[in-house]
Amino acid sequence: MKNFLFYFLLFSISVNYSQEKEDLFSLISNEDKKIELLPERMIFTQSLLWGKKGLLRKTGISELNLENRQKELRLRKSMLTAHQAIGYLTLASMIAQGIIGGKLYNGDESLRSTHNTMGKVVNIGYFTGAGLSLFSPPPLINKKKSKGFDSIKAHKILATVHFSAMVATNHYKYRDKKIHKAAAYTAFASYATAVIVLKF
Repeated sequence: MKNFLFYFLLFSISVNYSQEKEDLFSLISNEDKKIELLPERMIFTQSLLWGKKGLLRKTGISELNLENRQKELRLRKSMLTAHQAIGYLTLASMIAQGIIGGKLYNGDESLRSTHNTMGKVVNIGYFTGAGLSLFSPPPLINKKKSKGFDSIKAHKILATVHFSAMVATNHYKYRDKKIHKAAAYTAFASYATAVIVLKF
């Protein structure tokens, strides 16, 4: 009888334990279902690549799961760090290009080749930096929208201005000297301000 009670008690405990274990696992799986792997809002370039129906998801290169999102967030950090470093180098290149361009505009034709080469350097730096920002994986969650005007909003507005100005600078390069110059100065001023504003 004692053996029977012992085995019955042991059996009851093991059944209860296994049920609790199953309940815990079901809770964990329910928790997993609640985790949103993508933010509510993404810029269209991020959505194009990294969205639920993005190119990298459809091709199977980066399936949407927790492990891949962790890798993507590390990649995002690296891309945005590179974006920032290239941004500083591009700003320095723009300053040099502005000095060279000013001398060329004042009639120093000996700098024409240097100006063209420096223009390529600025373009490569600028559009590489822009690409790193635009095509980086999205964050896990969106930051709460602030009610006022902050440095991030200013940076984004200025990014729209300097991107448009860079396109105009290249478009009018051989078409209209005055518009080219105005666009170049607009690109530089808005770009420099966009870099500075993030420091405050």
